[in-house]
Amino acid sequence: MKNSIKELKTFILLWSTQSLSQLGSAMTNFALTLWLYEKTGSALQTALLSICNYAPYVVMSVFAGALSDRWDKKKVMLICDSFAACCTVVVLMLLKADLLMPWHMYLLNAVNGLMNTIQQPAGDVAMTLITPKKYYQKTSGLRSFSNSLVTILHPVFATTLFAMAGMDAVICVDLATFALACVTLCFFIVIPDIAQEETAKKETMSESVKSGLDYLRKNRLILLLILFLAGVNLVASAFDAVLPAYVLPRDNGGETVLGIVTSCAGVATLLGSLVATMVPAPRNRVRVIYVTMLISLGTENYLLAFSRTPVLWCLGQLIGWFLVPLMNANLDVILRSTIPVEMQGRVYSCRNTLQFFTIPIGFFLGGLMVDKVCEPFMASVSADGLAAALWGVGKGSGAAMMMFILGVAGTVICLVFGRILKKYTFQEATECEK
Repeated sequence: MKNSIKELKTFILLWSTQSLSQLGSAMTNFALTLWLYEKTGSALQTALLSICNYAPYVVMSVFAGALSDRWDKKKVMLICDSFAACCTVVVLMLLKADLLMPWHMYLLNAVNGLMNTIQQPAGDVAMTLITPKKYYQKTSGLRSFSNSLVTILHPVFATTLFAMAGMDAVICVDLATFALACVTLCFFIVIPDIAQEETAKKETMSESVKSGLDYLRKNRLILLLILFLAGVNLVASAFDAVLPAYVLPRDNGGETVLGIVTSCAGVATLLGSLVATMVPAPRNRVRVIYVTMLISLGTENYLLAFSRTPVLWCLGQLIGWFLVPLMNANLDVILRSTIPVEMQGRVYSCRNTLQFFTIPIGFFLGGLMVDKVCEPFMASVSADGLAAALWGVGKGSGAAMMMFILGVAGTVICLVFGRILKKYTFQEATECEK
């Protein structure tokens, strides 16, 4: 145990401080999302916050990895974090002057998304460089653990702090956590350099991007897993867009209940992360990935669609998110063990574009379907009809109907890709890890 802590000392220091900074940012984002929904009452306009955040990420990721492989990882992380902190300061200034408008938030979220696009591949490679290979699954579980804590705590902390001291206090906590992470990274973290081949050094930007895409094209298992998770992300992001419109308008809903329901997703991933750090390596990592997603998407959406009480909404979140860390840990091991470290920035960025391009689409479709299709449809049906019996009446019933549609879509995606991925046996996955 002592040897493990010693070998992982640098990882633990970087992981813990970056997680605190992530918590501060999540608190600010949650408080601003509530502010925007109160101002507009629109699921689509609220979803646009996430769309603006992810759009630069999707468009620019494929180039960010090529830059990340060339640039100093530590400097990239510091610069990107600093830009994000500046955006938070701008939000604070606009709030203090009572000038904050939705379009300001969209623009600043786009800048934050661009910074995250450049930082993430650098951060992923940095984690690989400071972590011994034998600890890949455990450290992946720890990263899922911290993400779970953030999901649990940020709505509770943000709501409490906002009620007691206002938005200023929430933003100040965000900036304080940023400062801690920045100082730690700057003065206490040493990230090893990567020995680049001479041909890689001479690559142009377009050649670097092409080499990442070529790698994915030649490694069919990884490409199929990425495309599968793109489909999962489409459903999951649409769910995230629908959830506020599902909970906030209900008589037994509101901001506090939304915070509790959101926190339940964090509790589930926290427990799942602990399991991921303790369980032995499975016989077939590929099978674990698609079976866990079938269980998650095949239960949560249906349970929320047909239930009427917050207890069942929380149960749906617990079931839906418990297995996600196990899926992430197995995917992480396959990717880190398969992709040469000197190419990880380029390949991860191509992966990000392919795997996450469906997220802004999902947010847009989720908000659009609720505002323009499902809610108007449910408002027109008879209170004694089948639709009302299934999804209820009043505002929020259209969001319940959309949850059912997402449940069907998620089940179909998992079954289709499950059949395709079945031919990739445990032996093939193991060979990829060597």
